[in-house]
Amino acid sequence: MAQLILMPGKERSAMKRHPWLFAGSVGRLEGRARPGDTVEVLADNLRPLGRAAYSPASQIRARFWTFDADEAVDDAFFKRRIAAAVARRQALPELRGQDGLRLIHAESDGLPGVIADQYGDTVVVQLTSAGADKWRKAIVAGLVKATGCARIYERSDSDVRGLEGLEPTTGWLHGEPPAGGLSIAENGVRLAVDVVGGHKTGFYLDQRENRAWLRSVAAGKDVLNCFCYTGGFSLQALAGDAASVLSIDSSGPALAQARANLALNPQLPAERAEWLEADVFQALRDFRKAGRTFDLIVLDPPKFAPSAAHAERAARAYKDINLLGFRLLRPGGLLMTYSCSGGVGLELFQKIVASAAQDAGRDARIVRRLAGDADHPVALNFPEGEYLKGLLVQVD
Repeated sequence: MAQLILMPGKERSAMKRHPWLFAGSVGRLEGRARPGDTVEVLADNLRPLGRAAYSPASQIRARFWTFDADEAVDDAFFKRRIAAAVARRQALPELRGQDGLRLIHAESDGLPGVIADQYGDTVVVQLTSAGADKWRKAIVAGLVKATGCARIYERSDSDVRGLEGLEPTTGWLHGEPPAGGLSIAENGVRLAVDVVGGHKTGFYLDQRENRAWLRSVAAGKDVLNCFCYTGGFSLQALAGDAASVLSIDSSGPALAQARANLALNPQLPAERAEWLEADVFQALRDFRKAGRTFDLIVLDPPKFAPSAAHAERAARAYKDINLLGFRLLRPGGLLMTYSCSGGVGLELFQKIVASAAQDAGRDARIVRRLAGDADHPVALNFPEGEYLKGLLVQVD
């Protein structure tokens, strides 16, 4: 096994169990290692630090599989790690009986570059690092063993694979495609899931609890759902007896699926739903000019900052969209606002939202912080990533 020897003083992050080693921390590689190969990581004094997946094309030169220098990284390793991740979710009462949930959340489950989401008897896997790509067969076998799923589809088509020198790849890895479409039941609402062409792995699972909370407060309210995608928040608002729900997205296909999702739920008051294909920023400006207001607004945009380098530009976009939202709220109204940008942390996001409220001339307070679901953990020693950050803000 090749050895990755660090520069003097660069072992500190590894000793704190941060799972990444950047190129600037690496002194030299002794031996030969191909992309994805497991290497021993040593401090400059040759102290063993663990074993990691080597990625020569990436600025993240290695990702730790284990901080135990004696632990073998083999098929059994992935079987153990995957079984532990699945068991972790099974132990959470709020996840019992859920049709859709995240089984593996990369570094937070000790499996860098591995995402696995379950939709009924189908698992969708996303492999975003050279190491995860190298161990594809072992990961699939571990998922089948731990879940008993009927099929596994790969959605390794995210841009981050390019940073690892990997081409996008998709397709069925285990089992046969389902005869009909896939759908899940979420808190009494049925939603179709497009694992082949949908965003991420087919659905935004991390908003489950927030959608349920919206349902609990929607009664009698005029709700505006921005960047609605396939209507998850919209349908839960209808289920919560909202007076009206206006949903906006710039994607015609996403809105078509949202309408189809509504049709899957004949118990919901479809006559209260309105769908608008438009640029959200422009639509909100048009509502402002028309004097239209709402009791509850959801702002759940796509990521504006994929990394810290884009944070300044993203901050302007978040400021703009929240400013528009505050101006459209009625007195006592609620704003549910989110960011999934890795380059914008919760502290910065809160400052942006506070500044937007001030510029809108609204007295506002945070009622609660809105996190992702329990099946999307974020490791304490690894705060980076596109984890969900959200705020529920009320205006006077």
